[in-house]
Amino acid sequence: MIDVEVIETSSLGDRSYLATDGEVAVVVDPQRDVDRVLALAGRLGVRITHVVETHVHNDYVSGGLELARLTGAAYVLSAEDDLGFDRTGVVDGDVLEASPRLRLRVLGTPGHTFHHLSYVLEGPDGPQGVFTGGSLLYGTTGRTDLLGDEHAEALARAQHASAASMADALPDGAQVWPTHGFGSFCTATPASGDDSTIGREREVNPVLRLARDEFVRETLSGLGAYPAYYAHMGALNTAGPAPVDLRPPTTADPAELERRLADGEWVVDLRSRKAYLASHLAGTVSLGLDGPMATWLGWMAPHGAPITLLGDTPDQVAQAQRELVRIGVDRLVAAATGDPHELAVDPARLGELPSAGFADLAGELDGRRSADLPPAEVVLDVRLGTEWDASHVRGAVHVPLPELPDRLDEVPAGSVWVHCGSGYRATAAASLLARAGRTVVVVDDMFTDAADAGVPLTTTP
Repeated sequence: MIDVEVIETSSLGDRSYLATDGEVAVVVDPQRDVDRVLALAGRLGVRITHVVETHVHNDYVSGGLELARLTGAAYVLSAEDDLGFDRTGVVDGDVLEASPRLRLRVLGTPGHTFHHLSYVLEGPDGPQGVFTGGSLLYGTTGRTDLLGDEHAEALARAQHASAASMADALPDGAQVWPTHGFGSFCTATPASGDDSTIGREREVNPVLRLARDEFVRETLSGLGAYPAYYAHMGALNTAGPAPVDLRPPTTADPAELERRLADGEWVVDLRSRKAYLASHLAGTVSLGLDGPMATWLGWMAPHGAPITLLGDTPDQVAQAQRELVRIGVDRLVAAATGDPHELAVDPARLGELPSAGFADLAGELDGRRSADLPPAEVVLDVRLGTEWDASHVRGAVHVPLPELPDRLDEVPAGSVWVHCGSGYRATAAASLLARAGRTVVVVDDMFTDAADAGVPLTTTP
């Protein structure tokens, strides 16, 4: 049997893979920080012969070109993609021989992109599984609108045909190894599960259960927003990304932090939201490493904006830097570590934010006021549109978090109680509102508990 190792990038909802026969290995869809792949290959004592991409990625900067350069491996992409560098171009039906025991058979599976490929992993006993990239995912498929809304319907039709031909070409027991689908915005609908087979997908996946036109209608109607930084990823990957640079950014002293905050720059607090609520530098934005920091920062901050990171420790800053280079944020202007009291020029520059639960909000809404908290004059929901449509607080104002920096003036006057699905985005939103001088309370609670707490909910027709 061929061994398949998973290299998880949970912060972006993606997976890379290393498949090996014990001597040689092929790597599928590597992230930009390829030191993780090299370390794994070193631990296993295997030589990487091929680095393959299922498609030109729109959600992260690929490490494939650099990994191939460092290892001498063949760099494999679709022969139909117009790229700014040399590679081994392949098309449907080609076979890549890594060793007599390890082969990849190329399947043309357009849908997520026009030239999307999947790779069937074949060992001595035949097909073992298939690397599906953004084609067949766990219970769903890759979204079809990333190359433009005008192509979404045609690509959805292609996605349906690709999934059917893939399923027909493989046994039910073949493993399915997707790149996207673990929280990635590249999925048409949320994926489910942690592993799957072709047989299971036949039973549960709409692309294999629905007729083509019904699948297309369902797919197109379910597409929500996706991060703004996606607009830059495809171009970077097409041109050929530069090698990753993870050298520590310049250290900022308290006076420099004060200047950057005064200039309205993005100074990001990486600590947990609990720590941020208790004490922080006024004007900073809360995006803790306990959530998808890079996704929300890359979505909200203008492309190329100066970004400064604040963490408890250098390790926190290094982790955040690693996550940000994956989406092309390469040049941090500064960083600082330590307690907010140590980083403040003046104790008056320290802030804190009150928090509450949905039970407290229910009391506010039915007139049972809390003397310890500002009144809930405005309830602000910062979840995405699909979440809002499914269920929301009656009478709430809706501004999705990624749009909030440009729509702060649309939040009605009064003290604001802000919520999301869990408290992470609410804290980020509250930090933006507080920076703009608003009085705010963070609803640090699970939205799934709102109804049981007595909060009146409704849906969008």
